[in-house]
Amino acid sequence: MQETKQGDIYDKIHELYDKRSEIEMGGGPEKIDKQHAKGKLTARERIDLLVDPGTFVELNPFIEHRFNEPKGPGDGVVTGFGKINGRPVYLFSQDFTVFGGALGEMHAKKIANVMDLAAKAGVPIIGLNDSGGARIQEGVISLDGYGHVFYRNSIYSGVIPQISVIMGPCAGGAVYSPAITDFVIMVDRTSQMFITGPKVIETVTGEKINSENLGGARVHSSISGNAHYRAADEEDALLFVRKLLSYLPSNNQETPPTMDDQGEADYRPDLPDIVPFDSVRPYDVKNVINEVVDPQSFLEIHADFAKNIVVGFGRIKGNVVGIVSNQPKWMAGGLDIDSSDKAARFIRFCDAFNIPIITFEDVTGFFPGVKQEHGGIIRHGAKILYAYSEATVPKITVILRKAYGGAYVALNSKAIGADLVFAWPNAEIAVMGPEGAANIIFAKEIQNSDNPEQVRMQKIKEYREKFANPYVAAKMGMVDDVIDPRETRIKLIQALDMLKTKKETRPAKKHGNIPL
Repeated sequence: MQETKQGDIYDKIHELYDKRSEIEMGGGPEKIDKQHAKGKLTARERIDLLVDPGTFVELNPFIEHRFNEPKGPGDGVVTGFGKINGRPVYLFSQDFTVFGGALGEMHAKKIANVMDLAAKAGVPIIGLNDSGGARIQEGVISLDGYGHVFYRNSIYSGVIPQISVIMGPCAGGAVYSPAITDFVIMVDRTSQMFITGPKVIETVTGEKINSENLGGARVHSSISGNAHYRAADEEDALLFVRKLLSYLPSNNQETPPTMDDQGEADYRPDLPDIVPFDSVRPYDVKNVINEVVDPQSFLEIHADFAKNIVVGFGRIKGNVVGIVSNQPKWMAGGLDIDSSDKAARFIRFCDAFNIPIITFEDVTGFFPGVKQEHGGIIRHGAKILYAYSEATVPKITVILRKAYGGAYVALNSKAIGADLVFAWPNAEIAVMGPEGAANIIFAKEIQNSDNPEQVRMQKIKEYREKFANPYVAAKMGMVDDVIDPRETRIKLIQALDMLKTKKETRPAKKHGNIPL
């Protein structure tokens, strides 16, 4: 009798492994080959590349939909948990070889389940998206499934980091889940995002466009701003996720992971030579950033979008910081609609996840023009003011050169809550640039002189010396210290150390009403 029972259980164990093997084949060899022919990996191959070897644990592999159509392994999505750089994550990976990765009731239930588990555990959730959209055969139930995912994206926003990787089509309602998450990575030439596809657009508006030009990675990383990183291929996308996570805490109750201090010299003699003394000459602010942060530690976010502002993560003495910097190489570093949105969203992310914010300022002002005004630069620019004012993490500003007008106020000035503001000795802090100010203040004197140009240049010089230098602002307490540029890193190290125990609260409220 005992031998019979043992034979029965081993038969069941073999059956279990047979079922698992069938599930792991997804849509079968033919569809897997088609996936590979498009330059795309399968759902499970992607997971293997993303997580540490041998750490992935699958959940709900046997789930199936409850309709009459053919069943599909795992209902078109692989879910589970694993580790990245030794730290736990939850994830889902849509399987395009099964129903084209389309989302139905049980597919959505699997995703919602791992999102809930991630929130309970306080660890990041990563979504690998490759889907044809809602499963038409399931009708409104599939739309309801999207709703459950969107709701969790929203409720867990600011609680755990949420990262979306678009690795194939993502159309219709499917795009809203990635749009709510913190970071969106797209793969060049093989991923697209759009609300309505090219055929529908042509039918409704008569416009002709292909999928790539409508919603490819290049479009969303540089024009719409929906994507934060354009990856060369799927491996590049997944490696970027691994690197990005190394800067982020697991949840909003933790601080970011630290790295060992490399012991490099903190006095940086080359910094003064990077920024031209002439305030109208352009330069690349990334050279300043890379000189101040730990070597090779700067990870730029949204690099191809709104290039007039630079945002990203770096480390100073092994500690993670968020960096917001004007970029004089583009639009003279002025703020426009897109750069305002880009900066405000990044600031709010850093604040939500306890990442100190360092602002390198060299700004001419908000960008002028009818298009900007009609496009809502007032509303969009106000987002930066709101984001900085709302943030309670350590906030430090370094004025490298120019700080003019409302943009000076918006970019983490003392008035809106900066903990410390440093200025280089060549900084110009004023309502407007000396040229414009002199033309207005001394207009009559210039016009009535025998040599208007000579008088104008003299008045510009006088204005710069009397009103636009950093010592005027320092006398009023709006600048905490005027510093030697070569000591910028030293001052930031000291400031961050002093502010690491900072605690600041805001008035009790349900939430504010950011000018969206």
